[in-house]
Amino acid sequence: MKTYFRLLSFAKPIEKFAIPYIIFTLLYVIFSSMIYPLLVPLLNTLFIDNTCKAAAAAAVQKPTFFLDISGWFKFYMDYFIRIEGRWGALKYTCSIIVLTMVIGNLFRYLAARTMENLRVHTLLNLRRSVFNNIMDMHLGYFNNNRKGDIISKIASDVQVVQFSVTATLQVIFKEPATMIVFLVLLFTYSVKLTLGSLLVVPISAFIISKIVKRLKAQAISAQQTYGNMISYLDESLQGVRIIKAFNATDFIKKRFDDENFRYSKILRSMAKRQQSASPVSETLAITMISCIVLYGGYLILNKKTDLTGAQFIAYIAIFSQLMRPAKAMSDSFSNIHSGIAAGERVLALIDEKPAIKDKVGAKDIDGFKDSIEFKNVSFAYDGKDVLSNINLTIPKGKTVALVGPSGGGKSTLIDLIPHFTEPQSGEVCIDGNNINDLTAHSLRSLLGVVNQESILFNDSIFNNIAFGKSNVTMEEVVAAAKIANAHNFIIETEKSYETNIGDRGAKLSGGQRQRICIARAVLNNPPIMLLDEATSALDTESEKLVQDALNNLMKNRTSLIIAHRLSTIQNADIIVVLENGQIVEQGNHQQLIENNGLYRKLIDMQTFNAD
Repeated sequence: MKTYFRLLSFAKPIEKFAIPYIIFTLLYVIFSSMIYPLLVPLLNTLFIDNTCKAAAAAAVQKPTFFLDISGWFKFYMDYFIRIEGRWGALKYTCSIIVLTMVIGNLFRYLAARTMENLRVHTLLNLRRSVFNNIMDMHLGYFNNNRKGDIISKIASDVQVVQFSVTATLQVIFKEPATMIVFLVLLFTYSVKLTLGSLLVVPISAFIISKIVKRLKAQAISAQQTYGNMISYLDESLQGVRIIKAFNATDFIKKRFDDENFRYSKILRSMAKRQQSASPVSETLAITMISCIVLYGGYLILNKKTDLTGAQFIAYIAIFSQLMRPAKAMSDSFSNIHSGIAAGERVLALIDEKPAIKDKVGAKDIDGFKDSIEFKNVSFAYDGKDVLSNINLTIPKGKTVALVGPSGGGKSTLIDLIPHFTEPQSGEVCIDGNNINDLTAHSLRSLLGVVNQESILFNDSIFNNIAFGKSNVTMEEVVAAAKIANAHNFIIETEKSYETNIGDRGAKLSGGQRQRICIARAVLNNPPIMLLDEATSALDTESEKLVQDALNNLMKNRTSLIIAHRLSTIQNADIIVVLENGQIVEQGNHQQLIENNGLYRKLIDMQTFNAD
């Protein structure tokens, strides 16, 4: 129940929907249930005999209370029988039945519309909360969780939850209200017959509960398996080039098919239980009605009840409808189990808290004036030291390059500046302010990032360059593209700046994608640039164009560069050599060459490989 009430909180303000739904449902239940008492006068009108005529000799008195619906109906029924005969009474009865059904179904429609509005409202709030929380998570979270499983929770599980919430509201209000009204009608006809017939209801409920007992566990397994399947699909689509290159198509097909088969097996098992609930409840209902017909017939034939034949037929009709809400409740409970299981997965995603977030009282920083400092910074991942006691100062306006063997801690060092990760010890300061004391939004507004992997979106070139900004003019985008050496190839595309670049920029070359990323950074106009191997994946011609664009980008800015191609950073003001998480050398290109240390060794290796 705790899970359900938490899910229901996403329907707030629920009273906006619940109050109209309750009113419409009650009116629907009242009007729809009125049909069955009308069967008695209808049958009496059709099959009235002389005995009934004699009994009806005394005129029915007009009701004194205007809301006495039954009294008014009997009064006018008597009037039509006396004035217009059985044919007039029959027309009157049928007209009332049709009118009652029309009004009842009108309220049924309004109740369904209200419930649909509640469902959509709940879905909106739930999906918004899940997505917002995911976007607030730290980067490490995405390294440790399958993207496909996250997508499955946001898309599929949330969809299951929304139907569960609305179905539960119907189960706890509409169906019980309908059953109560029908029970009241049954007791008004015969207390003895009703008490006898209700003895078999607990037996029916017990059998249905046994059928749906294991559905929740199966629903959890189904959703987990579905998440794995989506993960495999996502990985396969992203890695299709490698899959084909390594002749791994059959392996990938089998992996997906195994998970697909497992998911199908669970669904079949769930369907077997869900679909057996309805036939079982229907069979029980028919059995119960047959028993009532037998018992009621015995009472009537042996003069042990005051029920007339018409009343007994109406009684049977009402009892048959009593099983309809019971059947609906049994069907709904099977769906609720799936919804609660999906809800637990969704709530687990919402409850996940980012490891890195703004501390209470964090302040904004409105500019960069002096320097970035690393003070005794250490960082470890899974017990392994990545950075150890790093002390480094990056003065404003200087270009600082990080070089060294792979795994030396260069990318980790850069990730500390935008607060993507936190050091285990030490401080990272901007203008003397510990970045832990600054808001992430104001800190990152000072930074421009260009990575080795060009992250672009399936949108136009204009929107990719203007990404994250509003009210950007074409002139500003064009100016940024020119600085990034991207304008010339952009205007040669089919629709110029309005050309869609495809998924992850697939319609562009590697160099073109990188220059779009640089143009995006230029438009942001940050005082600090972080460049993580921005040219290492490019051919020589593209590298030259991108390097020129980077040089334009770094003018009058503070830049921190990771580079494996050491020829691209020889003009850097400071070159920092990292090895095994420690700074082993520091200086400009000439100084480090003269030191004859690790930097000289790396230069000689690249020169030898180039030769």
